[in-house]
Amino acid sequence: MKKILLSIAVMSISIVSMAQDVTVETILDNYFEAIGGRDAWNELEGHVMKASVDNQGMEIPLEIYAMKDGRSITNISVMGMELSQGAFDGEVSWGTNFMSMKPELSDDETTENAKRGSGDYPDPFLNYADKGYTVELMEKETIDGIECFKLKLTKNPMLADGEEVDNIGYYFFDTENYVLVYQEQEIMTGEMKGEVAVTTLSDYQEVEGLMFPFSISQGMKDGESQPLEITEIELNPEVDEDFFSFPGE
Repeated sequence: MKKILLSIAVMSISIVSMAQDVTVETILDNYFEAIGGRDAWNELEGHVMKASVDNQGMEIPLEIYAMKDGRSITNISVMGMELSQGAFDGEVSWGTNFMSMKPELSDDETTENAKRGSGDYPDPFLNYADKGYTVELMEKETIDGIECFKLKLTKNPMLADGEEVDNIGYYFFDTENYVLVYQEQEIMTGEMKGEVAVTTLSDYQEVEGLMFPFSISQGMKDGESQPLEITEIELNPEVDEDFFSFPGE
């Protein structure tokens, strides 16, 4: 009986020790191993996602481009019209005005924030210390029935109404397979200032050795979300030099 009790005690100590050994680095090591490895992600030059969103029963196709040097653009096809949002060519940020249906330059603050965030590709946790970011391990939380490790990522400050503000996001990783399943980020500017934007990620699939979520939902915390269903991902796409550039009015 004493031997049994001793064995149980040793097992309990081992379990507690294992729990205490979980650190930011062990979580991130397992995360990057699960999605293809740090080396492979460091070598990625860019990708394009072909996807669609359901807008009141109408399927709207999207092409989302993101490049290692920070250039990005989302092209949207609506009723025969081509619109662009979130465009950034490394220096200039712009998008289509939904009222005039013409391309329009972003304000200086939006452009500056695009520049400050351009180093996040392909993952803000990749080489995060070299970027000046810090990561803190928080208490575990359960998201949609999934037990998650919670990491607090503090990036370099962003601008909000002309002032530098903290740039903090919370990232939730499945404790079983270490993939990212949920994100939270407080909105610091605009009409939605103070609200918390959330992203849910699932249906991970392999693309040339790297794992990508093919189902992404974005919205406000405790509110409705917009599902994005990805149909295809192409790595290292070839694009013209002026593909991301502001076309002029």
